[in-house]
Amino acid sequence: MEVYEKIRFLRESKNWSQEEMAEKLNMSLSGYSKIERGDTKVSIPKLKKIASILETDLMELMFLGEKHVYLISENSNNGCNIIGSPAELAFENQKLQLINELKDKELALQQREIENQKKQIAQLEEINALLKKNA
Repeated sequence: MEVYEKIRFLRESKNWSQEEMAEKLNMSLSGYSKIERGDTKVSIPKLKKIASILETDLMELMFLGEKHVYLISENSNNGCNIIGSPAELAFENQKLQLINELKDKELALQQREIENQKKQIAQLEEINALLKKNA
């Protein structure tokens, strides 16, 4: 999928017309239409602006559909459509599982740190009590 096709796909997934997108970019409808048809080269700054408006980053825009899976929420019926090949879905699933494992390990470390800090607080309170008693 070419970048101009991805731009059109993301715009349509938001149910925006070309007119709305052109307005958001402060450009003419014909100028924007040329982008979606692939009739004009788009500068990196313009691509960054398009990505921002479409609420994605530049790299995601440039690589959409090649290695990534996108979940598009449809507000009208609270349903979702998953876009991607089975291999992409398997890759994304494995990636998310690894991210979850990492987050779980980080959480366990944070919980241990909290317990250590609670013990230190208790020890400091004991020292404080002893100092007050001896004063």
